Amino acid sequence: MTNTFTHETFLSPFTWRYGSDQMRSIWSEAHKRRLWRQIWVALAEAQHTAGLVSSEQVEDLQAHQDAIDLERAHEIESKIHHDLMAEIRTYAEQAKVGGGIIHLGATSMDIEDNAEALRLRESMTLIIDYTQRLLTQFASLIDLEAEHVCMAFTHLQPAEPTTVGYRLAGYAQDLLTDYDALQRALASIRGKGFKGAVGTGASYSELLSGTRMTPTEMEAQIMNKLGLEAFTIATQTYPRRQDWDVVNALAGLGMTIYRLAFDIRILQSPPFGEWAEPFGASQVGSSAMPFKRNPINSENLDSLARYLATLPRVAWDNAAHNLLERTLDDSANRRIFLPEAFLTAEELLIRANKLIAGLRIDDAGIQRNLATYGVFAATERLLMEAARNGGDRQELHEVIREHSLKAWEAIRKGQDNPLADSLSSADEITHLVAPERVGELLQAEAHIGDAPQRARQIAARIRETVTVTA
Repeated sequence: MTNTFTHETFLSPFTWRYGSDQMRSIWSEAHKRRLWRQIWVALAEAQHTAGLVSSEQVEDLQAHQDAIDLERAHEIESKIHHDLMAEIRTYAEQAKVGGGIIHLGATSMDIEDNAEALRLRESMTLIIDYTQRLLTQFASLIDLEAEHVCMAFTHLQPAEPTTVGYRLAGYAQDLLTDYDALQRALASIRGKGFKGAVGTGASYSELLSGTRMTPTEMEAQIMNKLGLEAFTIATQTYPRRQDWDVVNALAGLGMTIYRLAFDIRILQSPPFGEWAEPFGASQVGSSAMPFKRNPINSENLDSLARYLATLPRVAWDNAAHNLLERTLDDSANRRIFLPEAFLTAEELLIRANKLIAGLRIDDAGIQRNLATYGVFAATERLLMEAARNGGDRQELHEVIREHSLKAWEAIRKGQDNPLADSLSSADEITHLVAPERVGELLQAEAHIGDAPQRARQIAARIRETVTVTA
C-alpha cells in the first residue's frame, strides 16, 4: 500500500499552511517509528545487560534502527490492522539476527507512550523557544513605548490616559505567566516507563526471573538511555491527565495571543486608528474593495486561538474516561489533537512574533484621540485640586458633569472638544482655581501615574526571565 498525497485530495491545513516543517517532522509517521525503534533498541540493550539477549542481536537492531520502510509497514498493517505490530514485523524482516527479540516482554503502550512523551517534550521545547523570542520582542517595544501617552478605553469607551508601553506590558505580563506554565508543563512530562499490560510489570518480573536485574532496574536503565523520567504509577498507558496539562498550557498561550490580536483589530479600525499590523506593499486587503487594509494576521490569530481553546476539552474527556486500566477511545483523537495543538500554538507564535516586530504605532491617531477625549479624563485632576482649595466636592462634580455633557454633544456633531475652554471660564471653578491653572490641569498627558515605570519593570523582568531560562 503506497500513500501519495497531492492537492487533488483532502489535506489538513497543518500539512502545509500552518506550523513549521520542524514541528511537522516531530509529529510525522517516520519520526514516530524512529522513536519506536530507538525504544526497542534501549529495551534490548537492557535485556542484554540482564543476560537475556546476545550482543549480536542488539547490534543487528542498532544497525537497522533508522531503516524506516513505511510502504512495507503499511502493507503489513492493511492485513493485520495493528500499526505497531506492523512496524515490529517490518523491523524484524530487516534485522534477521535481532528481529526475534524485538518487543520482548513489552506491551504496545510501553513503546507508544514513551515515544509520545518524547514527542511532547520535543514539541514543547520548540514552543518555549518561540515564546522566548516573542517575549524579547515585547520587552524592546515596551521600553520604546513606555512613555508614549495614549487614551485608555474601558467598556470600549474613552476612559483615562495610559501609555502604549503600559498596554503592551499587560499582554507581556500574561505571556510571562504562559511562559512559566509552558516551562512547568515541559518539566513535568513523564513517560509510561516499562510496566506491561496493566502497569504492574508482571511480564517483566517473569522475564527477568533468575537474572540479576529487577523490573525496576531494567526500567531505570531504559529510561536513562532515553533521557526521560517515568511515572511511578501507570496503567496500560501513562496518565492521560498529562495530555490535558500540556494542551491546557498551550491553550493558555493561545488566550493571551487571542486578546492581543483582538485589541489590534480594534485599534486598527479607523474610529480608533492608533495601531496597525504590518501590511505588505503588494498585499491585497479585499477582492471587492481595493482600498481595504484588513487586519488579516490578527484575525487569523484569533481564528486559530479559538480552535486551540477547544482542544483541552478533548484531552479532559480522554483523561476522565480512561476507565479502569485502559480504554482505547482516546487513541484516534490523540492522533489528531496532539499534533494540531502544537502546530496551532506554533503558528500563533510565528505570526505573533512577526506582528509585534512590525507593529505600527500611529502617533497622529493617538494624538487625535487624546485631544478629543483626554480632557474628560483630566477633569478628575481639576476636581481634586478645586476640592483641596475649599470647594464642595459634590457641587464641583455636578458642575463638571454638566459642562462635560455639553462637550460630548459638540463632539457628536463633529465639533472640536470645547470642555477645556468652558471650564476655564466657569465661575464655579475659577474662583477656586485660576483659569490658566485649569488649562494646565486639563492636559491629559500628565495624568498617567507611574505607568511608564511599571511598564519598564515588566520589560526588565522579561529580560531577566528569558536570560535565566534560555
